[in-house]
Amino acid sequence: MPLIGMLHNPKHPKNVRKAYPFAAVAKIEGLEFFYFSYRDVSIEKENIMGWIYENGNWIKKKMPYPDVIINLIGPITEKQQKVKNSLKQKCKFTSYSVGNKMRVYKKISKGEIFADYLIPTVKIENEMSILNFLDKFSKVVIKPYSGNKGRNVYFAERKHSEQIILTDSDQVKILHNSDFLPYMKTLISVEKYLIQPYIVCKTKKGLAFDFRIHVQKNGRQEWETTLIYPRISGTSKLISNINRGGYRGELLPFLLDEFGAESYKIKEQLEQFSFTFPGHFESLYKHDFDELGIDVGLDQKHKLWIFEVNCKPGSKHREFEVAKRLLPYAVSLSPSK
Repeated sequence: MPLIGMLHNPKHPKNVRKAYPFAAVAKIEGLEFFYFSYRDVSIEKENIMGWIYENGNWIKKKMPYPDVIINLIGPITEKQQKVKNSLKQKCKFTSYSVGNKMRVYKKISKGEIFADYLIPTVKIENEMSILNFLDKFSKVVIKPYSGNKGRNVYFAERKHSEQIILTDSDQVKILHNSDFLPYMKTLISVEKYLIQPYIVCKTKKGLAFDFRIHVQKNGRQEWETTLIYPRISGTSKLISNINRGGYRGELLPFLLDEFGAESYKIKEQLEQFSFTFPGHFESLYKHDFDELGIDVGLDQKHKLWIFEVNCKPGSKHREFEVAKRLLPYAVSLSPSK
């Protein structure tokens, strides 16, 4: 039976939401499972002071390198990178990065099959390029290449030729061009940003929403849809991300309330996309993925748009369900299965 390890930063597994559900499911499935952090690894001895869940408690125990590692976070420091390099020589990893937003955009665009689902996206070269984009699209979204959870996302809308409405989370500023340009110059000097036209995706009450499609690999290394659900902004915010004040709804009740007779057609559209997109997306990379979080919008003409693709989607309150798929997938990667 293969040995499965879970790698994260916190010292103790009690501080990792997924640790206990994975340990519990592993017990049920008869799998050997332990938790560890980068600091627990001895490269010289090729062993790990990991945490085993036994009789209702986490117990520290010396473990060999596992066959497969569920890597919840990548290395941050040079020392952590050395640990990862040592582990990769002996262990299989389940998770790999999809890259930043622009890389994902270019991959899908080059792949062609789902290029029509992409929102036109360009790199912001300088502050003047933002004004030029606003001349073409009256309302735009400005996102960092590597942002997540809706952080540092800006919405800009031209009020008239000399003024722009800038929305940052729930703060709204009306700026003259002469103030807007220095503001943007400072912003893009800190990190890389991209710009897109704003896709109107709102409920009847005017709340922004999108759909999260969570897909996972099973023990047969096939893609399965774990869940599709709408994310709705909690106020008049333009961001529906749950971490930025939005909330999660149930798919069919939401569709019935918002789209009536069209509900089942839209549900089928989302399910068909969740069935066909992951395999194609994975084929654009040299490595496999264990799970993906795909955020899509639905415009007023019921056309689907890809907002974002994440390799480590949140699974709050669904950790057991996620574990039931991810652990068998991890086993399938082991040469000793």
